[in-house]
Amino acid sequence: MNYIIVVFRARTETLTFANILKNYGVPFQIINTPRSLNLSCGISVKTLANKRELIDKILAQKKFQSFLGIF
Repeated sequence: MNYIIVVFRARTETLTFANILKNYGVPFQIINTPRSLNLSCGISVKTLANKRELIDKILAQKKFQSFLGIF
């Protein structure tokens, strides 16, 4: 399976995003952000790449201020 990592600067927004995924029934893990990204609050959300369309929709609707990117 292919995965993506959704990265935020703020821990609270990372957890809020994870909760939204949970409400949609999307499987995810909260992980330590890989050091190679060295961009964030230290935690990120890892989820299935085939959920990218839904993730893009959520990010567009919620307008997270600390969203950094999808890797």
